[in-house]
Amino acid sequence: MTYKPEILAPAGNRASFLAAIAAGADAIYCGLKHFSARMAADNFTLGDLASLTELAKSKGIRVYIALNTLIKFDEIAIAGKTIDILNKHVKPHALIIQDPGLIELIEKTGFKGEVHLSTLSNVTFPAALKLFTSHKSIKRVVLPRELTIDEIKIMATACPRDLGLEVFIHGALCYGVSGRCYWSSYLGGKSGLRGQCVQPCRRVYNFENRKERYFSCRDLYLDVLVKPLLDVPKVKAWKIEGRKKGPHYVYYTVEAYKVLRDLDSYPAEDKTRMKKNALSMLEQALGRPGTNYFFLPQRKRNPVSLEEQTGSGMLAGSVKTVEKKLYIAPRTKLLPGDLLRVGYEDKPGHRLEKVRRFVPKKGKLFLSGGKKTFAGIPVFLIDRREKALNDTISTLEKSLSPSSDIDISASSFAVKERVNAKKSNTSNKGKITEHHVSRRPVKKKVRGEKGIWITKDFTLEPGISRDCRLWLPPVIWPDESDAFADLISGLVSKGFSKFMLNAPWQAALFQNPKKIDLWAGPFCNIANASAIRYLKILGIKGVVVSPELDKNDYYEIAKTTPLPLGIVISGNWPFCVSRTFSDDMDTQKPFDSPRGEKAWAAKHGSLYWVFPNWEINLEHEKSSLSRAGYTFFVNLNEPVPEHVKMIDKNEVWNWKMGLK
Repeated sequence: MTYKPEILAPAGNRASFLAAIAAGADAIYCGLKHFSARMAADNFTLGDLASLTELAKSKGIRVYIALNTLIKFDEIAIAGKTIDILNKHVKPHALIIQDPGLIELIEKTGFKGEVHLSTLSNVTFPAALKLFTSHKSIKRVVLPRELTIDEIKIMATACPRDLGLEVFIHGALCYGVSGRCYWSSYLGGKSGLRGQCVQPCRRVYNFENRKERYFSCRDLYLDVLVKPLLDVPKVKAWKIEGRKKGPHYVYYTVEAYKVLRDLDSYPAEDKTRMKKNALSMLEQALGRPGTNYFFLPQRKRNPVSLEEQTGSGMLAGSVKTVEKKLYIAPRTKLLPGDLLRVGYEDKPGHRLEKVRRFVPKKGKLFLSGGKKTFAGIPVFLIDRREKALNDTISTLEKSLSPSSDIDISASSFAVKERVNAKKSNTSNKGKITEHHVSRRPVKKKVRGEKGIWITKDFTLEPGISRDCRLWLPPVIWPDESDAFADLISGLVSKGFSKFMLNAPWQAALFQNPKKIDLWAGPFCNIANASAIRYLKILGIKGVVVSPELDKNDYYEIAKTTPLPLGIVISGNWPFCVSRTFSDDMDTQKPFDSPRGEKAWAAKHGSLYWVFPNWEINLEHEKSSLSRAGYTFFVNLNEPVPEHVKMIDKNEVWNWKMGLK
């Protein structure tokens, strides 16, 4: 086999990093204590990374550092210094980024490695790939988990010569499309785009008096299905998700996929045995039940299944009682040091329990008890520390160089943002535009400009004039790309010139974007002036900033923006946007959480949108925002289903509480 994709292993702590080395991973990705989209992982200090990266390089293993969060205006300077220090002292092979504002910073610091665009950056259709040819440092795009093998091949065919693709092959699935989920942020300020997600999609919801985990996904398991990827040389890496996982998971998933990748190199008489060994290793990797999701277009699998437990870890059994004592009869052997999770975090009786002795399969392990623990509660094996693997990790750890004390304050790199006086004083003279967005043409007169969402099947209806701004969806899939390009070309030829992009890369769908009135919409997740400067290069004329920001963020970004700014001032904002929906629910019908938060789902085009039954309302801040420099105020109008009762919460999202 001349083409050999790298097996890319996750590492959220030192033990997992060393386990990846022990397993012979080709590359390892990890994050810092900040700017990481997996902040719940332990992550690394700069000193730790320097010594670990040195060891990995000595073994011929590449190291990629994830700086893949949304960057706020006040973090740009720190991000620049961090990149500068990484370049000088850690020297990783690549940085994984989400925020387009970091592209400018990386180039200014002179970073010598590659740049990989995270799946959170939402590069989802082939035409977008051509935008990165002008950046010599951008070498890879991480594709969404939702793609079929046919769509991956479409992306590969469109991939420029010096650009490669990366595909997830194993690990946890998010219900929402990456970069298009605001559920955690909307309910409590902890943003998934900033690595703080509290996973509200994993919770129990009530639909028509049936309480289930309607949005909790099984894990992605491609296992033997990875073979078709070997026919796609543009896929440079097979990525294993799991920076919150322990060394056992990392070691066995890497070992398993190495075998599956290299199966054709084994003698014919050994192939069946090696394949079985690989599948056995994946079964013991302590993951949730698996699914191949949408990978096979002819056999798509809904990742949500109410028939299976979807708690993190491997289901080890359920709590039983004998003579008022609690125990489990495990479905697999348990080893000393194993870590069990009893129940779900959002349910009574939840706790962690460490195994102190060997317990055979179907033996008895008595539990320490605990309040509200009762028979029937599921128990999950979430971490394992076998002696052989621990010994290997200990041996590798002894070969590490001493961790040096590296701090970003040692960097002399400086970012100087130019304050725009016209945007920062109270004498704003810009034209104020009220913009009202709907799904269908609105017959009644509104003050200001009208906007309408379009799908690939969009047709002009009475009431849609050339003055209407047309909103592209937050995700365009590879099999929709040509249809959207043809649609846009036809609309432009008919005189339509105002469009709202909801991923920056959608500018690639326009033949001459600089002659069109293109704005970057709120789903572009823009939160700093560096990102806005990048959008300006793409020919974008204005930006509706991220609706996740807080009061201070909104005012500060207005001081340094090189483009006109807009804001979502009121209306229906979704918890998330997804490519799938539970077979046990209906769209257009309400459901609610244990806390009484009500919502509904609607399908528009190829996407499912999940909306709460309350609206954003920042109307009372309009005057001060206008004085700060905002000139474009967006009102989102979503058709509310008949059985959904809207409430008035005076929702201001993160305006007061701050974005974490």
